[in-house]
Amino acid sequence: MTFSRADVLAAAKSSLAAAGARDREGWVGLFASGGRVEDPVGSQPHRGRMAIGRFYDTFIGPREIGVSPDVDIVVSSTVIRDVTLEVGMSSKLTLRIPAYLRYDLQHDIDGLRITALYAFWELPAMVGQFVRGGPRSVPAGLLLSKGLLTNQGLLGTLGFLSGFRGAGANGKRRFAEFVSDALAGDEVAVRRALSKKARITAGDEVPLSTSELLTRIAGARPHKLIGAGFHMVVGLNRDGHRDVLAAEISAKPFAIKRIRYFSDHG
Repeated sequence: MTFSRADVLAAAKSSLAAAGARDREGWVGLFASGGRVEDPVGSQPHRGRMAIGRFYDTFIGPREIGVSPDVDIVVSSTVIRDVTLEVGMSSKLTLRIPAYLRYDLQHDIDGLRITALYAFWELPAMVGQFVRGGPRSVPAGLLLSKGLLTNQGLLGTLGFLSGFRGAGANGKRRFAEFVSDALAGDEVAVRRALSKKARITAGDEVPLSTSELLTRIAGARPHKLIGAGFHMVVGLNRDGHRDVLAAEISAKPFAIKRIRYFSDHG
């Protein structure tokens, strides 16, 4: 069955709508039976509806979840949402978390279902907001710690904390330099940053050469670079709309192993 861009986008948008309404059954039910949540990217994934339900109980159910949406990109059955999440940790503490959300969807007997949700946001930056909250953060921190241990167990808690691992500030700086070189059309510098077997595609599947990528992003301006684990995501403002470039990197030595370029404007 063929679905329109509006159908795919509406299915993705239902996720934050259900989270904001604290609709546990509705939120978990959006996922395919073998669905996956990686939130934040770099932490241990939650696979299957039972684990996704425990994720909800830990991170969504006890909180007020809001969103300031910016741009949505639909490529086939994948949606990239550029948003700022507004997470009410308590009545006195709300965190604002810049993020890119990737939803992969597929059709089953009940309609479109989410097969994977990848939330690209920076766990260290979120903790920094928490710390700056001072005494207001203490009750919320204790509640989160209790929820983690109760719903995820010790191994699950450690899996969440693995979201601190990644390319770090240096990797983010090097990737920002790569983006600057790419937007300047410096193909020599771009190739220098790529690993020998680096793969570049439009979306997930359509191969692009390095020169084709540079042609597509020529004249763009960078917007909101996020580093999550060993993944980097940056918006590119071009010709009055926004595209998104997502990369997988290795940190030591720095190299870009995979690039996906998402645009629904051709």
